Parts: sequence; C-alpha cells; structure tokens
Amino acid sequence: MTKFYTTTAIAYVNGKPHMGHALEFVMTDVIARYKRLMGFDTHFLTGTDEHGVKIYNSARKAGVETQDYVNKHAEFYRGLKDILDLSNDDFIQTTDRDRHWPACQKLWKKLADKEDIYKKEYEGLYCEGCEAFMASRDLVDGVCPNHKTAPTLVKETNYFFRLSKYSKKIAELIETDKLQIIPSFRKHEILNVVKEGLHDVSFSRPKEILPWGVDVPGDTDQVMYVWCDALTNYISAIGYNENSEQFKTYWPADLHIIGKDIVRFHAGIWIGMLLSAGIELPKAILVHGFITHNGDKMSKTTGNVVDPVEIVDKYGVDTLRYYLVREIPSGRDGNFSDKLFIERYNSDLANNLGNLVNRIHTLISRNNISEFSFDKFYEPYKEKIDDAWKKYISDMDKYNLHEAVFHIWRLVDFANKKIDEEKPWILLKTDEGRAKPILCNLLEVIRHITIMLTPIMPKSAVKIREQIGLKPEVDYELENGWGAMSVWHKLGEGGIIFPRIET
Repeated sequence: MTKFYTTTAIAYVNGKPHMGHALEFVMTDVIARYKRLMGFDTHFLTGTDEHGVKIYNSARKAGVETQDYVNKHAEFYRGLKDILDLSNDDFIQTTDRDRHWPACQKLWKKLADKEDIYKKEYEGLYCEGCEAFMASRDLVDGVCPNHKTAPTLVKETNYFFRLSKYSKKIAELIETDKLQIIPSFRKHEILNVVKEGLHDVSFSRPKEILPWGVDVPGDTDQVMYVWCDALTNYISAIGYNENSEQFKTYWPADLHIIGKDIVRFHAGIWIGMLLSAGIELPKAILVHGFITHNGDKMSKTTGNVVDPVEIVDKYGVDTLRYYLVREIPSGRDGNFSDKLFIERYNSDLANNLGNLVNRIHTLISRNNISEFSFDKFYEPYKEKIDDAWKKYISDMDKYNLHEAVFHIWRLVDFANKKIDEEKPWILLKTDEGRAKPILCNLLEVIRHITIMLTPIMPKSAVKIREQIGLKPEVDYELENGWGAMSVWHKLGEGGIIFPRIET
C-alpha cells in the first residue's frame, strides 16, 4: 500500500483546547480517514509542546512539579481523541525523554557537524506571549500583533542556526512546488517573506533563564529553544533517533497541517533544519485560517469564546465535525456562528439527510419488503453517483474539504427530489414491480452517501448504514461502484438519527 503520513501542529499546553484546535484536529482526521478509505497505509500524529518559560512559571505559580503540570494539561489534548472522534495513531509529548529528547539531540549534532550552529551574544526583542524573538518589522505599532503587548529588549548569549544559508534554496523549493504550500495564496505570502531573505535564528536559551527544556549537547548551561525542540516532534515520534522501520516507512511527511500564524516556522526554519541535516523534506503544508465567534475574535478577556467540548456534549461530535468541515473553507478564516450552527444542523442534517433516510426506511419496513434484487439500474441515478464521486475525490485529494461536503449534499438533495417525483408510496399500492427498483436505486444512493460521509461524520455514517442493512464498516474495495451491492436484505432498526434542535 502507498503510505500517507500526516501531522497536526503540536498544541502548547498553556490552556485547554479551543475551537482552533478542534478545527485543525478535525481537518487532519478527515484527511487521514479519507486516505485510509482509499487504501493508503496512513499514519496520523498529534501531540503537545511542553517546554518554555511560560510553562515553567505557570507550574511554579500552581505549586506543582513542572512535569506533573504538563502531564495534567496534556491529558486535555489526549482526551480529544474520544471527544472529537479522532483516529490519530500516535501522540507525542516533547517532555518524552525516551523518544523525543534523543531525537532532538541527534538532530542538533547533525546541524553542528554541518557548522550551521554557532554561539554569539545577542540583543533582541522578545515576546513573552509568543516565547519568541521578534524583528521590529514583525511588530504592529510597536506591539506583537498576536498578543497586543510590547516585546522586551533581551540581551543574552545563545546558540544560533544559520537559516540564512538556506534562504535561497527554500525559496526555490516553494516556488517550484517541490515543497507545496496549500492554498496557493499562502504560498505567495510565505514566498515573499523568504525572498526578502531569512535570518539566522536563536536556537537556545541560557538555563538560568529557561531551566525547563532539552539539554544542548555538550553545553550544560544551555537548553534548546523551541525550534529544534518542538519542530522535531514530526520525526522523533516515528523513530528518527534509532532510524526505525517506522521512520523509514513513513518519512517524509506527506502533509503537515498548521495554522497561518506558524507558516514561517514550518516553511522556513523547519525546512532549513532538514536541509542542513540531510533529511528528506515533507511534501506539502496545508495552512488553515483562524476562527471567529459570531464574527468577532475569540477572547477570554471579553468572554467571547466557544468551547468545543461543550458543543460536543450538547449537540454531538458529528454535528461539530460537520459544521467545521462544511462551513470553514479550507485554508481560509471562518466563523463559528451560534445561529448558523443550529440552522445548518436543522436544515442539512435533520431535514435533508435524516429525513431522506427515515423516508426510505419507513417505506420499505412498513410495506414488509424484506429482500429484493437490485436488477434495474436507472441511468439518472448512476450518472449522479458517478459525477459526485469524481468531484468528491478530486476535492478531497486537493484538501478542499468544504467543497467535498457540497458534493455529498447534492446527492442528498437529488435523492429527496427523486422521492417527491417518483412517489414510491403510491406505487407500492398500484405498481409494486416498479416501486421496488426505485427504492433500490434510492438505497444505493444512500449507500454511496454513507461511504463519502465516513471520513467526515463517522458515527453518523455507521448509524445510517446499520439502518439500511449494511455492515458498519465500509469496505471500499468491495463497495466501490454503482450497484456493487446487488442484493439488499432486511433493513436494520429505524430511528431518528438527527432530531431537530428546537430554539
């Protein structure tokens, strides 16, 4: 099988998961599930970033050991696997001294052997919120654009990585799509930055300032700064240190999925590190935007936040997954609207999809149709299915997830329209020989809808499949194609899959 390795950015454990995390993790999960459906040997990694001054100070303020502090917060993110119904194969913590630390130190030595790491005294602007040094050109009116605070002037002796050495090569890789940045407008944004020239970056901090981190090889007074630590998770988790079979199988990553605020780190610093170490480069980086709430930026200060865990508890995981994939355009900013969330659920899920399944199930079960052969293929149904699959696969392969959902709902609308046109409830009384093939064709449309829906709403797809008499798990190789299921048996037990939300 062809392999497919995809990753999320690792979450910084300075707070609980928010809707931005939910968007990124669900996007990655949908892509991973789709690739598995298509027969790829898929590996999906996520994890947590657990070093830094903020973490250390927060643990001290809480009066607990730093490791205990990060473990507690990491569990919030581990728990998303069940809460968001994620299918990640692994979860890496950067405080993992068995897998992660040795890989970071091995990579550091590779860069040092290339003479791409050097030590110097440095004076620069440091944003405590970002835990990063910033150039004055990155500030907006003298403050960090993300945290709205002025950075502090810091003077210290650090190790630096010669990123400038690889600036021209990185620009060439991005420009020629050997390193693909998706969507294309993000490619042009980062390309403009790289072409201006990338600067060498601070690669360590004095231990007296940052005592919580990975030790720099050969220097007990310094710990690694975020770049050689956090970014290395993509290879440490799959056995880079020991050059394991898993590393040989899955690296390079086929797709890194990240937020737009860290494109420069992934398309610049991470690529420079890999070039220096002689490690194969990832194939693509998919960049998503930010989420607002009811049109305004989410902020704990103003109370304008939405907790994905609360949404799942109240409305179900597939409802949130559907909204995030359907309503947030891949690669662009999006909005979580309370009003639109309910409207989407009632319109798309309860009225359209749920009603379709319920109508067909009721017609068949109430008329005691226990088994019938699928021997009459109606061309309009087949054409619609074939067209939907062609467009669905094309958009999923391009990671246009919101467009792929649109093709599924065109099938839902088509099937509902056919029921209204054909009126099988009347034909069952007057011409059963004509009614049965119509119902069979409609069941076949629903079957294909469940296959397409499996990566996006896995729990709901299973419920629908069980109601129409199919096995819960999709066997794509067996089920691929119009009329692949030639005999339909007794349906499963019916029920309302998407009860309306009353407001």
